[in-house]
Amino acid sequence: MKAIIGKKVGMSQIFEENGKVIPVTVIEAGPCVVTLKKTTEKDGYEAVQLGYEDVSEKKLTKPELGHLNKAGVAPKKHLREFNLENAAELNVGDIIKADTFKEGDFVDVTGISKGHGYAGVVKRYNAHTQRHSHGGGPVHRHAGSMGSTTDPSRIFKGKIGAGHMGVDQVTIQNLDIVKVDADLNMIVVRGAIPGPKGGLVTIKSTVKVHKVKQAGAGISNNPQKASARVNPQKASARNK
Repeated sequence: MKAIIGKKVGMSQIFEENGKVIPVTVIEAGPCVVTLKKTTEKDGYEAVQLGYEDVSEKKLTKPELGHLNKAGVAPKKHLREFNLENAAELNVGDIIKADTFKEGDFVDVTGISKGHGYAGVVKRYNAHTQRHSHGGGPVHRHAGSMGSTTDPSRIFKGKIGAGHMGVDQVTIQNLDIVKVDADLNMIVVRGAIPGPKGGLVTIKSTVKVHKVKQAGAGISNNPQKASARVNPQKASARNK
């Protein structure tokens, strides 16, 4: 697995060679520095902790500052741990840049979704409204009746309702990387990612499995379809 920390810059669009428009999100990825290395002998597993974005010392607690001073790196605002495929080869102080990924890679992007404050059940869960005909009163967007009477005499957990909307950790899976620029610390992915502009995101290799199609993947075992390929006249007669 490959991974890096970055910031969402915003959305844009680019054109393919055939003129097709692609909606993309620009991410400022890295550079990240290795602040901690975990090994099988000492910790039971192999992983590295990455630090991102320089910050003033006065904005860190003494334990955080002591941890980074021990590693010999500059104060970092964000620390995240990743189980990288080359964790055993990395050492404290190594730099990971945007070119750890390349065009065509598929990634999972995790971020904190935009906050929408206290929202009603219609906006928050897409619940339907009450009838807007005569007699609806001022309760068109209210939740309405929720539960039974004597039995069970309560509302079950998980019932949708009004409340704080957004500010949740969201992961968008299987986005492909359209462009990588190591000089600008830029990774451009196809589609949208969670969070506002300037929001912190983590980019990791996707957990989805991409199967490579074999040479005969498009050939059907259906004898009718096979006969259609062998005898074009039979296919044309069937399509009339």
